Amino acid sequence: MRAVCVLGTGLIGGSLLRAAARAGREVWGTAASEPTAAAAVADGFDVTTDTDAALARAAEADALVVVCVPLTALEAVLRRVDAVAPTCRLTDAVSVKVPVADAVAQFAPRTRFVGGHPMAGTAESGWPAGSADLFTGAAWVVAADDGLDVEVWRDVAELAWDCGSRVVPAAVDEHDVAVARISHLPHLFAAVLASVGAGEQGDDLALALSASSFADGTRVAGTRPELVLAMCEGNRGALLAAVDDALGRLGAMRGALASTGGLAATVRSGHEARMRWASTREPLEVPVDLGAPDVFAELRELGRRGDVVEPVKR
Repeated sequence: MRAVCVLGTGLIGGSLLRAAARAGREVWGTAASEPTAAAAVADGFDVTTDTDAALARAAEADALVVVCVPLTALEAVLRRVDAVAPTCRLTDAVSVKVPVADAVAQFAPRTRFVGGHPMAGTAESGWPAGSADLFTGAAWVVAADDGLDVEVWRDVAELAWDCGSRVVPAAVDEHDVAVARISHLPHLFAAVLASVGAGEQGDDLALALSASSFADGTRVAGTRPELVLAMCEGNRGALLAAVDDALGRLGAMRGALASTGGLAATVRSGHEARMRWASTREPLEVPVDLGAPDVFAELRELGRRGDVVEPVKR
């Protein structure tokens, strides 16, 4: 199995380090602060704040380098990649893909880059929040644009499978449109719902009465604001389209409530959509010939259907 170097050991990077180690891979990583590195070392992991040393080791071992930092920190990390391990195998776990692909093309253009995005997380953050089980059963997007390195695509997919995930191929622009609707918009809705529920300062009756519907709807509002801002503002164009769609639906619902008092169209549409979501929890595993000349077109179509790639047997 290919060794893995994880740059950034917060919730996602820390969980990836743990999951890859459990799968039997040689792993090491970097942390942005000495306390985080010390906590990881205390837990038995090889983590340092010396990014250049970690990258030099990755270059020597021909390891897969995984960037797990917020979008706002990406440029600085990629500049070090270009300086120390310029032709390395590279992937990422950032929640948007077009800005990352653009940044790699600008700041680390010689790398063998295939973008990735494990669709897993919690409202918690940092090394202590990580878990080797975080990715189990989760979708893990692997970019499927024409011209990518098939060998590195296999590397990224195999890492995802080793972490217990389902590999979903997608074009980077289609990924960003999708996550705007199912990840970034829910963060904004959670923020609005939490604010509406809290009401005026000093009047906590509504919060005292709140139960699971409020708790479930506002869970991700507990995420550190700077992390939410990085992913939502980094996907501005796609998120604006999703917000416009939501505002249109909210406007239609308000109009119906004001005129007739009826909410049936909104509630039934939402119920049907939720049932459709539930039906996608057991996707079809499809075998793909990675040597086929049009493999990335096939992979993109597979992802659009909501199917996943069957683990590749060597």
